[in-house]
Amino acid sequence: MANNMMQQLFQAEYYSSSSSLLLLLWLALAAATLSVPLLRLRLTPRGPPLPPGPWPLPVIGNMLMMGRLTHRGLAALAGRHGGLFHLRLGRVHAVVVSSPAHAREVLSVQDAAFSGRPASAAVAYLTYGRADMAFAPYGRFWRQVRRLSSTRLFSSRRSQSWLAVRDESAALVRAIAESSGSGGEVVDVGELMFVLTKNVVFRAAFGAGESRGRRQEELVERLHEFSELMGVFSVGDFFPWLRWVDGLRGVNGRLRRARGGLDELVDGIIDEHVEGKKRKGDVDADMVDDMFAFLDDDDLAAAGKIKDDGDNDDDGLRLTRDNIKAIIMDFMFGGTETVAAAMEWAMAELLRSPNDLRRVQQELTETIGLDRTVEETDINTPDSLPFLRCIVKETLRLHPPVPLLLHESMTDCVVGGYTVPRRSRVIVNLWAIGRDRSAWGLDADTFRPARFVGEAAHVDLKGGCFELLPFGSGRRACPAMVFGMYEMELALARLLHAFEWALPDGVKPEELDMGDVFGLTLPRAVRLRAVPKLRLTCSL
Repeated sequence: MANNMMQQLFQAEYYSSSSSLLLLLWLALAAATLSVPLLRLRLTPRGPPLPPGPWPLPVIGNMLMMGRLTHRGLAALAGRHGGLFHLRLGRVHAVVVSSPAHAREVLSVQDAAFSGRPASAAVAYLTYGRADMAFAPYGRFWRQVRRLSSTRLFSSRRSQSWLAVRDESAALVRAIAESSGSGGEVVDVGELMFVLTKNVVFRAAFGAGESRGRRQEELVERLHEFSELMGVFSVGDFFPWLRWVDGLRGVNGRLRRARGGLDELVDGIIDEHVEGKKRKGDVDADMVDDMFAFLDDDDLAAAGKIKDDGDNDDDGLRLTRDNIKAIIMDFMFGGTETVAAAMEWAMAELLRSPNDLRRVQQELTETIGLDRTVEETDINTPDSLPFLRCIVKETLRLHPPVPLLLHESMTDCVVGGYTVPRRSRVIVNLWAIGRDRSAWGLDADTFRPARFVGEAAHVDLKGGCFELLPFGSGRRACPAMVFGMYEMELALARLLHAFEWALPDGVKPEELDMGDVFGLTLPRAVRLRAVPKLRLTCSL
């Protein structure tokens, strides 16, 4: 899920309002009078040429194209310029990867060279000086926090997080059954999915007491505010000598107020945990409790700088309050809308494909029966529910929760015979890779879960198959992929097993709107509405 946070940076640097862009153009062109020849020399690397791409204008480069730099727009550019192409956005080099072969080169063969993660000025401030894991510079602290996430925060041994998934998905099934009665009532599937993932995330992070209530709603509002600010266009990110313009535009003041509001809210939750003084290993410990085990006693009341004692990556990890708050934000952003969007897309695709819907429900009936609900063992048993897993893979192929991964080259590199300069933004277009016809055939744009039956059933989602990378790959791959997959598979299995699903009266499968919205994640443009009817004969 940490990879999901990088999408904020893409918006911050590549998605701007027209008024801000006009201001940028005026300032940049005014400063370009005698600098074009020198600037071209400085921006042209030695050695192999830059990858092909649209011709850049002096000074501003390809910034007039920023409104087109979405997953679909970049895929269209790749169709003209190839699976590896170059853009220049002001002083920033951007290299876009749109083919499995180039993704393998960047994320595996030269993984270390592309393990950087850039951050805009807004993102750096809102993550407490990159004190989190998603945007922390690659190095010892990042490795320590990554290990903490993999072995403790998102580990299957951390029973409270996995219990939250089981409890909240069961509660969702009961709520749908109670609201739909004998059937016929239309429900907002998208909203149900978001409520589920929100409750799971808050309960795992803060404990059962924070899984619902007013404070949760306040924190959701803060997250939306952060999301908006992370997408604010910043002149200084592209032209450092014009950074003062952002202050005049009021951006810095908005950032200070937003972080101050979050501090007040989250500090209150942390203070309650400090008073409880739970530690890792406690039966009811949540993620904040687990992170407290790595704080010095002097740091429990106030934030300080990251301590970097010794050279052993396995020991000496020290966290501050700022680290805890920033890591919590990673989890909040990465674990709510991403998983919710993926489950909503799966339900939408199945409602558009009645044969696949009947097939997976028949599989659930034959495997489990209708006299009990789906349990964890049904999901975790090897080779159990194979067609359900095909549906999950096909959904993530067509609708990756985060369509664009963002990396940064830490040194000058050569990829595919082309130069990628140091500190280039490297954008991996997962949406385009998942629809690559050379990898998936002429029906690459079609939802067909059966493509994963047989030998293709062994295709994994953990980063080893570069045609299918919903969680990224390499050092910066999502550390919560196992947790996210567990939540998606169990929730989908329970919803499909417990209810018959149909579109509202008058809506035909082929008429279902399947448009998406480019943003921090890739949600549906129109929320999915459907009619559930209870199938189970057992009590819920």
